[in-house]
Amino acid sequence: MRTKIILFAFLLLFPLIGFNQNVDNIDFISPFNDGFAAIEKDGQWGFINQEGTLVVPFRNDLVLLKMDEKDYPIFQNERCLISKKKDGILYFGYIDGLGHTVIEPQYLNATHFQNGIAIVLELVKTNVGNNQMLKKPLVSYDYFEGVITTNGEVVQYLVEEPIHITLSKEYLKKRPVITSKFIADHLIAKWTKDSKWEIIKIE
Repeated sequence: MRTKIILFAFLLLFPLIGFNQNVDNIDFISPFNDGFAAIEKDGQWGFINQEGTLVVPFRNDLVLLKMDEKDYPIFQNERCLISKKKDGILYFGYIDGLGHTVIEPQYLNATHFQNGIAIVLELVKTNVGNNQMLKKPLVSYDYFEGVITTNGEVVQYLVEEPIHITLSKEYLKKRPVITSKFIADHLIAKWTKDSKWEIIKIE
């Protein structure tokens, strides 16, 4: 019985022991944004809250935003951009204020959230046939520029037709450019094929 009690107490304390990280020897501390300040240590980034507690442990997948004189990650609408390479291609997703992945890295490009929405490049895979010799399906890749909520729900697409893309690390050496931009709360300017701007209101 005593052994079970000791084991139970150990299991309760283990998460605190296993994930505790000292907030010292910091190389850079950003201003607070959305209740979080980014801190850099040995080339990795984490976040502290306004009590000084390290709430997002140090990691190397946070996307940095170019600010005044320093690039650092930020939270907006309780979401922070992360990136992950798969087969040499960079994909983007989001974490919450505890460092949990809430939207898996799946977008070819993505913005920070603003008033509960973000602009992303959503990849779409389409089967177009079969390679009889290799006995493998033939696939085509396109992407849509769209608007998502903080849980990843698409609320509106910003293009009428998808943009075809060759999904390979040799071709995608840089992430595709997002052609729309926020200009006000729930107001987006979209660059058109006619090289003109179109104003779109997101409900």
